Amino acid sequence: MRKFITFIVTAVVLVALLAFASMFTVRFTEAAVVTTLGKADEQDVITTPGLRFRAPYFQKVTKYDTRVRPLSTKLETLQTADNRQVVVETFCTWRVTDPLKFYQRFSNAGYTAEEHYKAAELALVGNMRAAGGQISKYRMDQLFGTSQTDEGSGLARLEEQMKSSFAASEDKSGLKLSDYGIAAVDMGITRIVLPEETTKSVFERMKTTRERLAQETDSRGAAQAQAIKAKAESDARKIKDFAERLAQEIRNRGELEAAPYMARMNVNPELQVFLQNMDFLREGLGKQTTLVLSASTPGVGLLYPDALEQLKSGQIPAPAGPSILDRPMKSQTPAATEVPK
Repeated sequence: MRKFITFIVTAVVLVALLAFASMFTVRFTEAAVVTTLGKADEQDVITTPGLRFRAPYFQKVTKYDTRVRPLSTKLETLQTADNRQVVVETFCTWRVTDPLKFYQRFSNAGYTAEEHYKAAELALVGNMRAAGGQISKYRMDQLFGTSQTDEGSGLARLEEQMKSSFAASEDKSGLKLSDYGIAAVDMGITRIVLPEETTKSVFERMKTTRERLAQETDSRGAAQAQAIKAKAESDARKIKDFAERLAQEIRNRGELEAAPYMARMNVNPELQVFLQNMDFLREGLGKQTTLVLSASTPGVGLLYPDALEQLKSGQIPAPAGPSILDRPMKSQTPAATEVPK
């Protein structure tokens, strides 16, 4: 009985070991290459997830992660189009798109997928450095200036060109990334460090640019201020001329309207003065009003009690008589003026 149990346990262990050696799982983020005695073709590439079988000891499975992988380079000194030195650090993101080609190109680097990745990254670093040479087509002011075109800023256009160059670059043997089973997802600049001398030169250029912009702004402001001042003076002259013309027209119209009255006053000045005095009394005393006036005020003489008693027919009271304090009581005849016949 004990021997039977030992046999059963041994058989279960052997079956488990055989199953473990003959089965493998492919995840949805992976692609597997199954090689038979070191050889594989398109039918040996597995991209759908699930449980798979293989022949132990005769077939080997290499699984590659098909997700995006990052890669960055160390700081490297490059030269711009205006002979300025800059220290640039670049990055790229890539992924395995053809597992069979990837395996065929890098399987000699080792037995594991991680070793294949390292060999691929060594090849990509050379392509990244070649793509970073695109910076030599740009000046410093284009890279760090504030001006933009329809294609974007200088750095944005540089990164687009670097990505295109990186995807189309070839190694010494004339192979492109697609020949390695690799696709470039993105490439750009992580940071740019300016050497001390370049930094001073950039700051001086920025200072000069800002001073020029400030002078242009001051000049535009002065020109606008002069234009506003000239316009204000012109408007003021127009308003003044218009007011003077209007005042002259009013004076002329007043003189024309006053001419008939002046002519009538010249016929009999004393009568006109008398009528004006009567108008003054009618307007001034027509309401309940208390007036304190000098006796010599025109028209006040008509308020004397005996102002009209001694007048003859055709006589007009004088505009102003002697003061009431200087006149005798009713014995003095008020001054009168003969009406010309």
